Amino acid sequence: MIEESGRVVAVAVGAVWVETKRGSTCSGCSVKNGCGQGVMDRLGVRERRGLTLALSDLHLSVGDGVVIGVRERALLRGAALVYLFPLIALLVSAAIASALSAAEAYVMLAGVCGFAISWLIVYKRSRDTASDPELQPVVLRATMAVAPADQTVCI
Repeated sequence: MIEESGRVVAVAVGAVWVETKRGSTCSGCSVKNGCGQGVMDRLGVRERRGLTLALSDLHLSVGDGVVIGVRERALLRGAALVYLFPLIALLVSAAIASALSAAEAYVMLAGVCGFAISWLIVYKRSRDTASDPELQPVVLRATMAVAPADQTVCI
């Protein structure tokens, strides 16, 4: 399991909304200023928090600290589907057009069409599997969390 800690911000039936703080490893990276993540950090994007719906059978309330987890297999399959499949579709469709001795403009067009078709397949697959409990984050455990005295929670 890949784990992330957070705080419960809302409770739903069989699940909770968890606010996680996005971290960055830029301080330990030698390419600090040469990548997009460093630019995003300087713009303050790393301070934004992410909301995640996590399945839970624990009795939790707003403000509780939790650790949520995602299965490695689900993450790796999702990453391959989103990143690798469109790239392979682009290259294969362009290679097929090139093997058919198409003009360069048609080879590029075939690559773009292969990418677009693969994107549609990824989109449909993600919509079909969005409610699959095997692919959803789950609350692994509750942690001790003390809310600041000046913080109020309204529902």
